[in-house]
Amino acid sequence: MTEKRAASAAGTLLLEDALKVILRKRDPKILTTKDEKHRGLVPVGNHSSFGDYPPPMMHRDPWQKMSRTCSAPGKFGMSSGGFNKDKAFTLPQNAREMHRTHASHPGRAGSTARRLVTKTEFRRFYDRADLPIAVFHGAVGKIVWKVDIDKLDYHHYLPIFFDGLREKEDPYRFLAVQGCYDMLEKGGPKILPVVPQLIIPIKTALNTRDPEIMCTMLKVMQVLVQSGDMIGEALVPYYRQILPTFNIFKRKNKNIGDLMEYDQRKRANIGDLIEETLEVFERNGGEDAFINIKYMIPAYESYVLV
Repeated sequence: MTEKRAASAAGTLLLEDALKVILRKRDPKILTTKDEKHRGLVPVGNHSSFGDYPPPMMHRDPWQKMSRTCSAPGKFGMSSGGFNKDKAFTLPQNAREMHRTHASHPGRAGSTARRLVTKTEFRRFYDRADLPIAVFHGAVGKIVWKVDIDKLDYHHYLPIFFDGLREKEDPYRFLAVQGCYDMLEKGGPKILPVVPQLIIPIKTALNTRDPEIMCTMLKVMQVLVQSGDMIGEALVPYYRQILPTFNIFKRKNKNIGDLMEYDQRKRANIGDLIEETLEVFERNGGEDAFINIKYMIPAYESYVLV
């Protein structure tokens, strides 16, 4: 009898995308990747491998790429359409009137609002065919490495794959996620010297405030800390760059009463996943890990029994 293999982390994301398309017909609030492209939250690809077509030869612009002249999101982080230079940082008329009449209500800070996901270095390198990977079109979701992983230059490739964890479109996301897991599994002593180069991709992914991207990054960070000796301790000096976003979303849980929450089984509940990640940090970060976590997240309680 053949052993049933569980879906990989990248394969699970593909299943979730297919489920979103099905549920989208019943609940319009569920956003697929295509909806997020229309709203300007996710970067769109080029018209061809050589770039975009000239404007006179372009067809109707469905992603409103021509109107996205501003590289930053609006005041509250989320826009309903393409970004416009004249309207990116202006409040609607009713918001101005509400602010005048109710001075005691400052409005929302937007700390948990989603930010614009910019294009990644992984996408640029993959489009140029500079990455030694390809999709394995088989029954099991995995990738094919054109070279031995042990011979890769981790200083060059691992930060690129970590930067690709911000992708929400396949095959970029699938290759980046599965590539990170493969490199962390077989990296060994090569991972520790690369830790300082991973901080910026980790911080950038967490600052998108996108729950799906954050959950993916948190799971990879747990594997990173446990993939070798001293890696958890090497992350301790960088807690001030990583943990502020943890503190914002630490208490973000769903209040659904007695209903069933399937995000717990899928490990997609961001509040629980942050608690789990902090526990892994404390257990693998040495004696200074708890005091540094407590400094950035005052509500954190130790999981290590003294």
